[in-house]
This record gives sequence, structure tokens and C-alpha cells, in this order.
Amino acid sequence: MPLDPDRYTLVADIGGTNTRVALAEGTALLPDTIRRYANADHPGLAEVLAAYIAAEEDVDCAAAAVALAGPVRDGKGTLTNLDWTIDEDTVARAARAERVAVVNDLQAQGDALGHLAPDMVRAILPGPAHVPGATRLVIGVGTGFNAAPVYEGRFGRLVTPAEAGHTTLPVRSDDDLQLARHIEEKHGFAAVEDVLSGRGLKHLYAFLGQRGGVPAEASAAQIMTALDQGSDPLAEEAARLFTRLLGTVAGDLALTTLPFGGVYLAGGVARAFAPWLTRFGFQDAFRDKGRFGPFMENFSVSVIEDDYAALHGLAHHLDRLPH
Repeated sequence: MPLDPDRYTLVADIGGTNTRVALAEGTALLPDTIRRYANADHPGLAEVLAAYIAAEEDVDCAAAAVALAGPVRDGKGTLTNLDWTIDEDTVARAARAERVAVVNDLQAQGDALGHLAPDMVRAILPGPAHVPGATRLVIGVGTGFNAAPVYEGRFGRLVTPAEAGHTTLPVRSDDDLQLARHIEEKHGFAAVEDVLSGRGLKHLYAFLGQRGGVPAEASAAQIMTALDQGSDPLAEEAARLFTRLLGTVAGDLALTTLPFGGVYLAGGVARAFAPWLTRFGFQDAFRDKGRFGPFMENFSVSVIEDDYAALHGLAHHLDRLPH
């Protein structure tokens, strides 16, 4: 049965590996309409949206919003880890929508805060009771890495974009310097994303194997499986290093943005690491800021476990746009 025209909005979250698409009615995401597409199977977003709309009875949407893992400027963006460029005109044509928005994926994650089911947010570090209106920080750890502060003001919510994954990897020890030099030699520049991402975990594993005189390679999925099985000491060493670096970088970002409303880790890699963060010392690394160590107790840390959080955020983002 055809869906009513101009009743629904289309929301799409484009990561480096997959694109998730759904319909929303107002701010309510319709779970039965969520579909996932492997980006490698499609030449671009227009083809993904065409396939989705056909699968949803050729739905004619009133509005559409797209979140992409890459910088967005003036309604146009290019994915950092995928050769796709997306603009508002393309989205409008593909979705046959009158209102459109193209935003960074971390902006969509930020717009989801406060609209997720409580069991979809896992507490990692406690903090003071949440104060309404306090700034929050969302950090995405998946195919790539990024972060975005979430501000609440008298005129509503503002989530500012950034490209935090491409900042310089912090160095605090001789071991860190060796790692940075290894990444720079292999990839031209030692960026945060080259370590804190799916491929970053792979890089850490290779670095530790080389440093130990036993060169080894494994994918992020293989490393996490070995970690779960306790079958590979090098996998645990890589995971511990990953956790320490994540705590260090997340702590730096917290001091930069002062998120008294909490820090929220999002993305597939963050979810995979959630059970291990406490055991592998995330808290110590996050709060290891010299005389500001006690001050870091002001910031709680949680992991967003809803794989479709960005879709919820896009529905709320569209609802704020002029009708």
C-alpha cells in the first residue's frame, strides 16, 4: 500500500562503511523502515536513496536529512573515508523532498542526546548530577574519529561541527613517540584517527608486533574476537593501548569544551570497547591531567549503544528547520 505523500521525512546516516536509512514521522523514527546498505555495493548516495525509496513503496517525502562522516560546508560535504560527495540538491532530487539538510555525522549524534532510550546509554564513568542546559560532548569512534560539542541555549540546541580526528596524535612518553613515528612513516602524518578508529586498532596491533620483533597483522574484527576469546596476548596489548590513548584524547577534548553535561562515546568501535574500558584503565587515562586531575571528575562518560542514534538525531534536526 503506497505511503501518504509528504507525510514522512527521510533520514540517512552515511558512515565510511555502511549507510543507514529510515523514515520518521515528526521526531518519531519508524523502526520498521530502517534499512542498512553496504557502501561498497553502490556508486553513490543517490543510488542508495533510490533503492530505499523503491523498497518503501516509492514514498514521496516532505523532507530529508543526511549525516555524513566528513566535513560539511554550505550544504555540501565529502566523506573522509569514502569517495562520495553529497550536496543538498542531490538529496532533494533523490528523495523528492522540499526541505533538506546535510550535516556532519557527529552533529546528528549530538542532536540525538536526550532522545534515546535509557538502556541505550551505558555509563562508564560517574559524574555530578546532570544540570539542564549544561554543555555535552559526543565523540565518535568507528571507521573514523571525530567529536562535537552540544550547546543548549535560549534559542535551542547548537551542535558545532569539527574534524577532531585529523589533529595531531598526542605524545607523552618515549613509547608514544615511537608510535607517532611509526604512524607517520607509514601514513605520512600521525593523526588521532590513525590510531583511534577501526583501522587505528589494526595499526596499533601491527606497531606492537613490529616493536616486539614478531611482525603481525589482524583486522579490527579479528583483534576484538581474539580479545573476547583471550587467545592472543598481542590483541590485549593493542586494546589496552587503544584504551589509554582514547582516555587521553577524550580527556583533552573534555578540557577543551568543558562538557559538564557529560561525554558520550558513539560509533561501532566505541560500542565494541565498552565492556573493556573500565578494565583497561580508561578512567586513569581520562583523568591523568596533572593538577587538573581532580577537576576531571566533573565529567561523566557514557557509551551510546544505539546503532541508529544518528537517525534519531536527524529527525529532531529536521523538526527544528523552518516548515
